[in-house]
Amino acid sequence: MTFNVEIVLKGRDFAVTEAVSVAHGEPATWNEAAVREVLVEILRAIDRVQNPASAPNRRVALRGFSWIVEQAGDGVVLAMEIPMGAAVAGPFAIPQPKLDALISRVLRAEPRPAAGLPTIH
Repeated sequence: MTFNVEIVLKGRDFAVTEAVSVAHGEPATWNEAAVREVLVEILRAIDRVQNPASAPNRRVALRGFSWIVEQAGDGVVLAMEIPMGAAVAGPFAIPQPKLDALISRVLRAEPRPAAGLPTIH
């Protein structure tokens, strides 16, 4: 599935749209593995806008960001904020409570990153 992510970096007054692809079907069929990949790819999209020359598959830690799933027309959008900026992804055709619960489970299960390893976030 391919979806758009609108990114605004701190200190900038304009958005950049990135197309992001994940190897999963429609959002209504997503499980925790799919949602984890979506979160990682959104954070990588923010990193690409901030650091265009960075390695494409840098390690991503799913810690220290704010997020919310909001209704948007017939679907939902996922808004995320990290210290370097914010992103809004979607819309996704999935019920808001389902995506919200999937994200919560993914974040609770995420291991702490090892100290000293370079990460996007």
